[in-house]
Amino acid sequence: MPFLLAILGVLGAAAFWWYRMKAMNEAAREVADVVGRVQGNIRRKKLRKQAALSPLTAIDNPVVAAATLITAIVSEQGPILPQREAVIREVISGIADGQKKTDEAVVYAKWATAQIDDTTIVIDKLAPFLRERLDPHEREDLLQMLNRVAKGGEQSLK
Repeated sequence: MPFLLAILGVLGAAAFWWYRMKAMNEAAREVADVVGRVQGNIRRKKLRKQAALSPLTAIDNPVVAAATLITAIVSEQGPILPQREAVIREVISGIADGQKKTDEAVVYAKWATAQIDDTTIVIDKLAPFLRERLDPHEREDLLQMLNRVAKGGEQSLK
């Protein structure tokens, strides 16, 4: 009889520890899944941010950069209406080398602005580019162009 109780005790202890190990294995698997999801979310966020910046990193022309900057800042006030787009085209035509370059700059600016939600990202990426390539007089012209476009849309920027 004591021998039978010893065997039952050993079997009970083995079953208890087997169940406990199984529960620990499931908990470890859940922790690993959560860590994997967090790492995946971080990776996706990084890729999303890079994809959001790609229209801006492709800009290598100051005219396109100026058009994109103006369009992004003006679009903060609302959608780019035809009247405001006409003023943007007029202003950009003053610095572009022909009608084709003007159209290219304005179309790209509208597309890039639509791709990037945050205007501060556009400013942060394009300001250093324009600062390197424009002299102080040209920078002042850029500010005047921006103000002219804003007023052309019947609202001045504050």
